[in-house]
Amino acid sequence: MRITARGAALLITGPVLLAIGFGFGYPELAVLGCGALVAVLLAVGYALWRPVLGVTRRAEPDRVMRGEDCGMTLTVRNGSRLLAATLVADDRCGPTVVPVPVLRLRPGNDTVTEYPVPTSRRGIVTIGPLRVVRRDPLGLATVGRAHGEVARVWVYPRVHLLSAVPVGVVRSLDGRVDRVPHGTITFDALREYVVGDELRHVHWRTTARIGELMVREHLDTSLPRLVLLLDDRLAAHPDGTTGTGNDLTADSFEAACEAAASIVMATQREELPLALQTVSGEVVGGDGRRPATARSYLDLLAEARLHPAGDGDDLDGAVARLRHRRAGDTLIYLTGPGTNADLGLVGSLRGAYPTIVVGALGAAQAMRAGVEGMVVLSAADGAEFASEWDGVRGW
Repeated sequence: MRITARGAALLITGPVLLAIGFGFGYPELAVLGCGALVAVLLAVGYALWRPVLGVTRRAEPDRVMRGEDCGMTLTVRNGSRLLAATLVADDRCGPTVVPVPVLRLRPGNDTVTEYPVPTSRRGIVTIGPLRVVRRDPLGLATVGRAHGEVARVWVYPRVHLLSAVPVGVVRSLDGRVDRVPHGTITFDALREYVVGDELRHVHWRTTARIGELMVREHLDTSLPRLVLLLDDRLAAHPDGTTGTGNDLTADSFEAACEAAASIVMATQREELPLALQTVSGEVVGGDGRRPATARSYLDLLAEARLHPAGDGDDLDGAVARLRHRRAGDTLIYLTGPGTNADLGLVGSLRGAYPTIVVGALGAAQAMRAGVEGMVVLSAADGAEFASEWDGVRGW
């Protein structure tokens, strides 16, 4: 609650008038002082009354590509049976504030406000909560409260069409053209049973031991398996850095996210397994906690941010994890302008990953491969990366 300047003036002058009125025998001044204090008390009580509001919001859609249209529909309903809501309200949509008309909202009625959600930047746009300010008629006191839940809109990086993806070392017997899995089917892991799983895949011994249905998950090792490592270290993207905290980003990092999104959509189109990892440790696919779906991959790319030194700034650890648990046969490393030390460190994985592709985004000039057999694609932005990618022969 906040007392306005007018209310503070009455709180100061009220006791003074009372003191002068009683001390010098002026009842009129005493009445004025008492009225001032009573007015402030009534204003506080009026402002403290909490309106019964129902707030619902709906984003259409809640996941969009950068630059696409997205709208928010906000509905505010007065749940009171007797009293009308006379309020001043505004909704926060990312960095902007949107006014919401709630003046003289009758009991049982609602008001609907629609406004666009900014999608010019990759990331997560936080919307809400609705901030409602109640003020007394004399303007002596105001109370601001938050109503409703916070909604989020995922803004994905732009996707550039890639005509092909690496085929890896081991190929399916009939190639990837017919999209039919062939080759060696091997046991990969045990997981909990979900509706739709075949009962012949149930591992009864483990089920009996833990008391829950567990099924065997198999992997076709003849299909090429790709690993995408996104460098989200601030040290890898030193130029063009903007924002602070969780909004810290750089032009080269935005280009790397666009390149990663393009690769994700290309692998989804070709129905190829992909493990997406960040240097800071986030994983989708492979052993990641999130399911390997296009939405999960793109959600991670929308949430990705740059980590300063000491906060996920450990390329050595990421390389060690990839070496310890080989997640595929083709490694794609997306970074900033790139340094020889970083390329050499990633090149040390050549024994575990026969094919290594490096995307140096934001590079002023072409980078050279750190080891033999490494393909380095230097590009200024995501569109140029897609062009360089499609220009590689032998995919």
